[in-house]
Amino acid sequence: MKTELTLPLSGRYLVNFHPKRIPHAFTDVLIIGGGISGMRAALATDSSLHSIILTKGKVELSNSWKAQGGIAGVLDPEDHVSNHARDTIAAGKGMCDEKTVEEITSAAPEIIRDLISYGANFDQFEGHLALTQEGGHSHRRIIHALGDATGREIMRAMIHRVKAVTDSQIWEQTFTIDLLTYNGTCVGALVWNPYHGKTFIWAKQTILATGGAGRLYRETTNPEIATGDGHAIAFRAGAKLRDMEMMQFHPTVLYIAGGSRHLISEAVRGEGAHLVDVNGYRFMPDYDAAAELAPRDIVSRAITAQMNKTRQSSVYLDLRHLDRKLVEERFPNIAEVCSQFGLDLAVDLIPVRPGAHYMIGGVVIDHEGRTTIPGLFAAGEVTSSGLHGANRLASNSLLEGLYHGKAAGLAASREAAKISDHFCAMPIQGDEPRQAMDQTDLDLTDIRNSLLSLMWRQAGIWRDAQGLNDALKQVEFWDRYVSRQQFVNVDGWSLQNMLLVARLLLVSALERTESRGVHYRSDFPETPDEPGKHINVSANFPISKSP
Repeated sequence: MKTELTLPLSGRYLVNFHPKRIPHAFTDVLIIGGGISGMRAALATDSSLHSIILTKGKVELSNSWKAQGGIAGVLDPEDHVSNHARDTIAAGKGMCDEKTVEEITSAAPEIIRDLISYGANFDQFEGHLALTQEGGHSHRRIIHALGDATGREIMRAMIHRVKAVTDSQIWEQTFTIDLLTYNGTCVGALVWNPYHGKTFIWAKQTILATGGAGRLYRETTNPEIATGDGHAIAFRAGAKLRDMEMMQFHPTVLYIAGGSRHLISEAVRGEGAHLVDVNGYRFMPDYDAAAELAPRDIVSRAITAQMNKTRQSSVYLDLRHLDRKLVEERFPNIAEVCSQFGLDLAVDLIPVRPGAHYMIGGVVIDHEGRTTIPGLFAAGEVTSSGLHGANRLASNSLLEGLYHGKAAGLAASREAAKISDHFCAMPIQGDEPRQAMDQTDLDLTDIRNSLLSLMWRQAGIWRDAQGLNDALKQVEFWDRYVSRQQFVNVDGWSLQNMLLVARLLLVSALERTESRGVHYRSDFPETPDEPGKHINVSANFPISKSP
């Protein structure tokens, strides 16, 4: 069951261009994004093919690099893949694709073994991989590295391996302005970097691995680069997107006035930490029988409700009853972050509140990562694969990114090998010229900050029709004058993408008149027993051919 929505757009491309006036580059496989999905795609790409990896910032800057908790997989003899699948489906609240869940959870042990073969060093306990438990999991099946820096260790190993065993070129600090399409097929991308400006990269096959959109919200765990660029460029190119209202909020983000927001891993609660309010009251048992180990959507709403009840801006993580040595060995990086604010993780109450963490909705893909656009594959957080449903189970994100990164790399290689090296640039032209505006006429920072605050208030953990409608009207107003502009920098292009993705999220949230998983409507608080419908959204201007 699904609903089809369309959204009007003012133009196909963000910038004016003429193919004869900018440089051109050619590759077999273009990978947009250097996180865990992009790097796994590069490792899966046929070694006889040439590939280019684009990263918006430095290659070490990604949600994957920042991942703390770990990666889920059945490694304990007392556990079983069917348990992992069942937990994933239960968390997904009637919207998981069961075949996808079965495929990915079954592949998890092999995926973990691959990481070890790449040189990733995971934490050990008594000669075996150390396993921990997180919210929503029925067994201890989360492996981790460096205590609470799993993503950093995995990415270190993968980046090293890509550089060591592939001929992939990595273009850092390269912003992808738009995908290039010709007769409905993706043929590469228009990119920009500070070294040579705009460039056409023509590719036989393209893999989108750009990550998420957490920076749409004032409170978030995501790095600055997570502005939904991949969702936006895919949508403008004609791809179908799905369930864009499904933004997951992590329950525990360090909340200190004036300080940047830092994720406090789910694994902290997995090891026994309690959530207490300003009065020291442990409140989670009032909201769910699993208490602190309930799925993220339940914990996030409970924290928000308790904050409202106590009229406070945060609740607190309490680790004081845990062994100090365990805390220090298991969470060294979180302890270091807390210490910067004069907090001792083992003895002080740690102020936390929810923050936008993971975009569940995204570009629709099949089991090989194929999108609805020929020539375009996608993997990771930019996608909607069917694994997460309406609520991602903890530590399934790295798993999904690795699975579809590999699948997309293999499939894109097969398709690229069928195309002759004599393929040439297509006669693509841009839209009618956009208005060139003096950058001093628009305060992009003010618009961006206003957008983040609006999305947090009206489209955050608690939503209703009036708030969503008011937010949509405001975003559409900003978009009417921002989208018409001809920007020449990443800040302007990112803001245009953010406004587009905000519109996609808001129209989808209005359409889903129920509460399900991470999407909670206070005006429709019940979750129907029947499976949830998918909400597909696509552009409604002619996209079959280049303008």
